[in-house]
Amino acid sequence: MSCVNNAKVNTSLYPDLETISNDAERVCEWKDLNWKRIESKVFAVQRRIYNASLRGDVRVVKRLQDLLVRTTEAKYLAIRKVTQDNQGKKTAGVDGVKSLNAKERMNLVESMKLTGRCSPVKRIEIPKKDGTMRELGIPTIIDRIKQCLVKLALEPLWETRFEPNSYGFRPGRSCHDAIGAVYICINQKAKYVLDADISKCFDKIDHKKLISKLDCHPRLVREIRAWLNSGIVGSEGWFPSVEGTPQGGVISPLLANIALHGMEYRIKEYARTLKGKKSINESALGLIRYADDFVILHPELKVIVACKRIMEEWLEEIGLELNQEKTSITHTLYSYEGNVGFDFLGFNVRQYAVEERFSGLNGHGEKLGFKTIIKPSKKSIKEHNRKLNEIVRNYNNAPQEALISRLNPVIRGWCNYYKMVCATETFSKLDHEMYLRLKGWAFRRDRKTPRKDVTKKYWHTREGDNWVFSTEDGFYLTKHNWVKIVRHVKVKVEKSPFDGDVVYWAKRIGKNPLLTNREAFLLKRDKGVCNVCGSQFKTGDLWEVDHIVPKSLGGRDEYENLQLLHKHCHDKKTANDGSLTRS
Repeated sequence: MSCVNNAKVNTSLYPDLETISNDAERVCEWKDLNWKRIESKVFAVQRRIYNASLRGDVRVVKRLQDLLVRTTEAKYLAIRKVTQDNQGKKTAGVDGVKSLNAKERMNLVESMKLTGRCSPVKRIEIPKKDGTMRELGIPTIIDRIKQCLVKLALEPLWETRFEPNSYGFRPGRSCHDAIGAVYICINQKAKYVLDADISKCFDKIDHKKLISKLDCHPRLVREIRAWLNSGIVGSEGWFPSVEGTPQGGVISPLLANIALHGMEYRIKEYARTLKGKKSINESALGLIRYADDFVILHPELKVIVACKRIMEEWLEEIGLELNQEKTSITHTLYSYEGNVGFDFLGFNVRQYAVEERFSGLNGHGEKLGFKTIIKPSKKSIKEHNRKLNEIVRNYNNAPQEALISRLNPVIRGWCNYYKMVCATETFSKLDHEMYLRLKGWAFRRDRKTPRKDVTKKYWHTREGDNWVFSTEDGFYLTKHNWVKIVRHVKVKVEKSPFDGDVVYWAKRIGKNPLLTNREAFLLKRDKGVCNVCGSQFKTGDLWEVDHIVPKSLGGRDEYENLQLLHKHCHDKKTANDGSLTRS
């Protein structure tokens, strides 16, 4: 059976694809590639770029960047990331191409070059939580591959330059690390906070300022400039892109980070100009940034006001401005001058005045008089409840199993995000509200049945809990308070996935707070190795839980029959394990 499906690409848009031989043996090469060797070769060059940048050897950095974007291995990896691993791999640009088959991927490797020419991006709109629309710019699949190739060479360089407290859209760093940095900054002293948000960050970045910051090989600069100036195709036709980095591109988050680089250094520079006051020094002033959201913390209000003015001036230089509606100055201490802490990345950060026996301690063992507590924000809890309500309403006439299978991923995902903070009380309240919601759902379905019998029908005992919403055959709904609180360990400032410390990053992958219990168990059992390609799971890899014997062929949903595979490895295994051709 041929290993190529019947999907076709519009070769009139990519004439180079027609010039490659159609030999059947070439078609089957893609599935036979040694991905472990390809990844190790690409990473070896990336690590050399990282080390050369640490040494300050600019000439070697640019030479290695040029080498990387021209290697076949890097092209293989970029194509796989975009066409097989990426969540938006089936999204088409202006060319209408949604996917490439094995033959077209192999052909593209030899024809793809960074020519400095790009197609316009396709503009689409998606709704935001506040009811407004967010504009996305979707490049063509070929341009996305080129962007991924450029990113492979650009990211190791900038990982040596990014500021210590920049956490958004960086490999090996997450919003939980940003929250950990906030806690470290305020747990010894109450501080004023500038809670800031940049207005339309991705849409307003000045192109010239961004290009001047890149400091990389001219081939990469030429490609990025071409993409920024390629124009946008919307419902009203084509129009030029004179500013901003359209969201939807593979490299746009990295470019936004580069554009915002320098904020923390500017604040530290201001702190060094203030001399003769012990309360105003470089260590007391902190800036923590996650993408376009950032907070500035300091014990004195006048310093925070001055920092706001400095940030407005700094942002104006790159074409940006603060969103005044979402930017505010508050205090971390609860009830201090009417303040209630602040919200950051879905968390609420407050310091509560408490009795001495409950008080936190400073580094000398002295009582602080308050305790720092981080919890899920009220806005996030309200949104979570709204989503659960909507699901229950939409499944009024559905079987109990269907409702449970729809609710479980939402509950587990939300709890995994907040399980590293003080969320036990919140989880218990959500479970009580969920019980009332499900009780109404059950009583509406069986109006003529006695309520005692309805309760026995839909709630059963499981592991000592008599009130588990479940079916008679054991299919149950996960409760919020079943998720145990696990403290997150913040990433070390000096560490990077490109430094070669495999042991450190492997341990952090296994302790990622967003991992489900099942994923964490399988990762530990298999020692962090994918059983199909034999490669170690690395930071940024996408994986899926696979049934060794497919359920369609009688396989059980048990740990002995489960394994963790890369997303592309899962697709390869599923195509050959018989699950798609059951009788």
